[in-house]
Amino acid sequence: MGLRIYNTLSRQKADFVPITPGKVGMYVCGITAYDMSHIGHARAYVAFDVVYRYLKFLGLDVTYVRNFTDVDDKIIKRANEIGQEFAAVPNRFIGEFYTDMDDLNVQRPDLEPRVSTHMEQIVRMVEDILARGHAYVAGGDVYFSIDSFRNYGKLSWRNISELVAGASERVDTSEQTQKKNPLDFALWKTAKPGEPSWDSPWGKGRPGWHIECSAMSRQHLGDVFDIHGGGKDLVFPHHENEVAQSEAAIGRQHVNVWMHNGFVNVNEEKMSKSLGNFFTVREVTQSFHPEALRLFLLSTHYRSPINYSLENLEESSARVGYLYATLQAATEYLAGRPADEGKPAEVASPELFTRTEAEFREAMDDDFNTAAAVAAYSEVFKLANELVARKKSPAKTATLRRFLEVLGPFQAVLGLLTREPAGVLAGLSTRALKRKGLDAGWVEERIAARNAARAQKDFAAADAIRAEITGTGIEVMDTPQGTLWRMF
Repeated sequence: MGLRIYNTLSRQKADFVPITPGKVGMYVCGITAYDMSHIGHARAYVAFDVVYRYLKFLGLDVTYVRNFTDVDDKIIKRANEIGQEFAAVPNRFIGEFYTDMDDLNVQRPDLEPRVSTHMEQIVRMVEDILARGHAYVAGGDVYFSIDSFRNYGKLSWRNISELVAGASERVDTSEQTQKKNPLDFALWKTAKPGEPSWDSPWGKGRPGWHIECSAMSRQHLGDVFDIHGGGKDLVFPHHENEVAQSEAAIGRQHVNVWMHNGFVNVNEEKMSKSLGNFFTVREVTQSFHPEALRLFLLSTHYRSPINYSLENLEESSARVGYLYATLQAATEYLAGRPADEGKPAEVASPELFTRTEAEFREAMDDDFNTAAAVAAYSEVFKLANELVARKKSPAKTATLRRFLEVLGPFQAVLGLLTREPAGVLAGLSTRALKRKGLDAGWVEERIAARNAARAQKDFAAADAIRAEITGTGIEVMDTPQGTLWRMF
């Protein structure tokens, strides 16, 4: 079938055909670096990380650009509030962003431009827009004229007359007197006292929010590129304004496919600071393993809204534990066994593995349907889990080797199950104990008491202690290496 992607611009899926055969240029709007990253950021960057991974998996040469906004009103306000130099704020929160994204196994893009290092390109683009008659200077500011761009609203499918009426009510009087149309937006803003500023033909100032992405994507991907992505909240006005100013500057369509991920809801309500249901990535990963958060985010199609709740995270954590426990058991069983032990003909249910690979590709080709891609692996995990539990099976070795082989696309594309199993299982247990208000010391003490009771052949006491432990949700396993425990 080939890869098909839903395009926000056309509101339909279509075959993805790169502008240059074999190559893809992709730009995704990055964070405004003034605070810790929240789960909405995680949703977006995990989704586009998978897009990036799958395009490369298909053999395409991808140039992935994701910017950092390090010049913005919110950054200036934050710097003033905490009494720091302006540049220190974005530098700090970019570092925090990397920590969170590394925890979530989000790969670094190929290029990560900053607004502060692209002022020359921004000024040049504003000049191009002015030269083509799509902008005007008013009081030292430069505004884009939406009346000059007849296709304004085509990305968000908005009614312009209704937008104008609504904007007229929101624009403050001082700004309104300068604008020709209340929807006109700033390309360049005159410097205010105490704010960072740069030289321009219109005096010292700084760029408006929207122009930065147009200038940086143009600089690193050219006038026209394949994919532009971001959260659904950016469709209007940010991406709508990007369309207007970029196409005004170059005189033609500048992006072939627009992709937008859905909102994050918290207990069925839209996440927002005002509602008190706002969670940072760091807060979540202190209670749940990052792998559990990543699996949770990928278990819903990227365009659909996703409902964040403790129950859903608990379920994802248990699922990650099951997947890693199966992977660990299969790997340990195969360790040290000769590579030629077991023949391909001895693989149990070979058609299951073939079907899994096909269903995975079909799901990913259907607009990156990660939910279906994850589900495609359910049966092979079930088979592997059953095999590792059996002491003897003529097909065990060959089938588990095939299992590890078929996991390749799952790991490479979804970015799951790429970590050392023992470490993940320990991390899952530690966080699960914390959520229950327990600690590992108590578990070890109760296991030691149980072992002492068993040694004295007081099996009733040993069983009672085991019931006490398992009653908290902890799994107790008696193995040749001793009594082990885990909790997901």
